[in-house]
Amino acid sequence: MDSAREPDPGKLQMLVLERRDEACNMARFYVLAIEPTLFGDTALVREWGRIGTCGRRRLDLHPDLVAAAEALDVWLSRKSRRGYQLR
Repeated sequence: MDSAREPDPGKLQMLVLERRDEACNMARFYVLAIEPTLFGDTALVREWGRIGTCGRRRLDLHPDLVAAAEALDVWLSRKSRRGYQLR
């Protein structure tokens, strides 16, 4: 088993991304987190909105931690292409 490739279930896995453009008055955030559910699944939690607001929140259920981590990687690459950077 390669520990570098598999996520550690004991660690909190959360990424905070920002996208700012003063010329357009844009200041946005995007949070990606992996959390366990009460029913044994794993959820990819996505939160987004304008910085300073509560924003929106969505949970995408996955059967295990590996599937959720793969989905997190897909969303991270999408947001990076749109100009979001790690905070």
